[in-house]
Amino acid sequence: ELMRTDLQPVDMQKMFAEMIDVYRGAQLPKTDVRIELNVHGKGPFRALVHDGRLGQVFRNLIDNAISFSPPGGVIEIQLVRDGGSVIVTVEDQGPGIPDNRLEAVFDRFYSERPEGERFGTHSGLGLSIARQIVETYRGTIIAANRRDEKGKVTGARFTVTLPVA
Repeated sequence: ELMRTDLQPVDMQKMFAEMIDVYRGAQLPKTDVRIELNVHGKGPFRALVHDGRLGQVFRNLIDNAISFSPPGGVIEIQLVRDGGSVIVTVEDQGPGIPDNRLEAVFDRFYSERPEGERFGTHSGLGLSIARQIVETYRGTIIAANRRDEKGKVTGARFTVTLPVA
């Protein structure tokens, strides 16, 4: 069904700037979390996608990052053009993902809830749907943990790679 809609080249740098403005105006003041966008290299940073669906992928990643971030935490979004690909990473400073669950987080109904969060907030569908959308556009999405120089987990990292439009 995703391929039945008309695909358009979406300027991902513009999309993230607009998306972050919305978060800063509505959700972030309640959480004391900051979002930073870092753009590396020369654009254009365009992917041939349905903009609403691509936005759904990144809203899910950002919403998860906010819910797992500590007060005062920083969510870093990096946008990179590497040859024929646009690479986006969304990183948080939360507890990370159990190493044996880095692939399982994409399974339907799998859920890791932040400590103290009430049941029902994380359905376990968001990352599964995000992967389905990204793969429809010939891309990949992977989960990893950020680590410090001693190997301690310092947060989660999701990397989305899409072909350049």
